[in-house]
Amino acid sequence: MNDPYETTETHLERLLGRALNSFDLPDALVEQLSHALAHASSLCSAHHSAGLHRETYRHTYLLVDGSALSLWELVHNTGRDEARSHELYAEESEAQLAAARLCRPGSPEAPRLSDDGAADADPAAVRDPDGPPMDDVAAGLLAELESERTAEIDAHLALLRGLRAMPSTPVPRHRMYSPDNSPDHARRVLRRAENADRPGEETARLLRTAFAHHITQVFGRQCQVEGKDAGFMLYEHAFLLIDGSETSLWEVEHTATPDGRHMCEVYETEHLAREAMELRAQVR
Repeated sequence: MNDPYETTETHLERLLGRALNSFDLPDALVEQLSHALAHASSLCSAHHSAGLHRETYRHTYLLVDGSALSLWELVHNTGRDEARSHELYAEESEAQLAAARLCRPGSPEAPRLSDDGAADADPAAVRDPDGPPMDDVAAGLLAELESERTAEIDAHLALLRGLRAMPSTPVPRHRMYSPDNSPDHARRVLRRAENADRPGEETARLLRTAFAHHITQVFGRQCQVEGKDAGFMLYEHAFLLIDGSETSLWEVEHTATPDGRHMCEVYETEHLAREAMELRAQVR
């Protein structure tokens, strides 16, 4: 990864040129890195199995003021025809979340999930008990599937129950907010959303007043959708606003697409996000 004959400018151009999501990086960060004096790269983690090859690299740049900045590069073979794909992230936590979504069913590195579909490691990752109940369409779908017991439908039932799961007693949310350019983080989350009913300009204006944020994985599950492997991840991006109030964006990442590619959808409430996952997971 370290070519002694490659200039720092060329190295950065090469990273940005091959990354599928380079447009998600903050403009201010890219501008800072364009004036870097030196760089170094290192392999942070690697996972290789029969079907999945994934590595995470850290690229550190020395800036003109003597400080250092890092880019985190995720390299994997889950693209079309298993070609190597490259993704860049400004934060290690974002790279780790992106790596987690690539895990195959049964992978030892996959997030450990409890019966209700929430990540065991985070007690805050639960459904809001004050949120609206799931609609009658979801309940009707479960009843219909129960009458036709097959192995594939059983898997869908488990997924749908996880999507609808609610705790019997309220569990307080404990967040460690990070004051790290939160308006820009909100902008990038909204920009990568592909759903037509994503939050609009009013939400975007509100999030420009955020000064800290916290990301929680609320749900993760692998299943079969129309005979193909598909993965679902639900993240809460919680924001602390300048007036002391809190608001959240709910991001759904899934591969229930015709070509199996990753798709990102963003919603204003957890209820809407879970409904969207249910629709994607339905047996057609």
